[in-house]
Amino acid sequence: MDIGLFFGSFNPIHIGHLIIANYIIENSSLDKIWFVISPQNPFKEKKTLLGDHHRLEMVNLAIQKYPKFQASNVEFNLPKPSYTIDTLVVLKEKYPDHNFVLLMGQDNLLSFHKWKNYEQIIKYYKLLIYPRITKESQKPILCHPNIEKVSAPIIEISSTMIRKMIKENKNVYPMLSPEVFNYIDGSNLYK
Repeated sequence: MDIGLFFGSFNPIHIGHLIIANYIIENSSLDKIWFVISPQNPFKEKKTLLGDHHRLEMVNLAIQKYPKFQASNVEFNLPKPSYTIDTLVVLKEKYPDHNFVLLMGQDNLLSFHKWKNYEQIIKYYKLLIYPRITKESQKPILCHPNIEKVSAPIIEISSTMIRKMIKENKNVYPMLSPEVFNYIDGSNLYK
C-alpha cells in the first residue's frame, strides 16, 4: 500500500490542510494519507502548541468524512523533538509492506538540507512537493529523482493566523471544518 505522510503540528488543522491532502489523494497513486501529528517540531517553538490529545482529536474530527485519510499519533511516544527520519524508521519497522511517501510544502524543501539525516530520507523515500508562496519561490526546486512537484492549489491559510484571529475574537469559521470549529469554540481553545 502507498501511504502519503502529511507531517504537521496541526495546531489547528484547517481547510488548507484538507484541500491539499484531498488534491494529492485524488491526483496521485497514493492509497491513503496519514496525518502525522507532531508533538514538537524541532524548528518551531512549543509555547503556542496545544496539547497532543486536542490536536489528535481535531484531526480525527476534520478527516472523518474522508475515507482515505487517517490520523497518526506515532510520534507521541518517540523522543522529542520529533525528527522525520526517526519516525520513518519506526513506521517502516511497524509496516514493512507499506511504501511511504512524504508530502511537503515547497517552503519546507528550502530548509530540507537542515533536517536530520536528510540524505537518507531523499535516498529511500519519495517526496511529493506542493507549491507554497515563499520569499524564495523563484528558487528552482531541488532536482532529484525522488522529488516530484505536484500542482496542488496554493493555500495561504496558516494555523498561526487562525490562532491569532481567535485570540482577537475574529471569525475563523470559514477556515476550519465545522467539527473543528465547534471543538475549538466549545473548549474555549486558543483564547
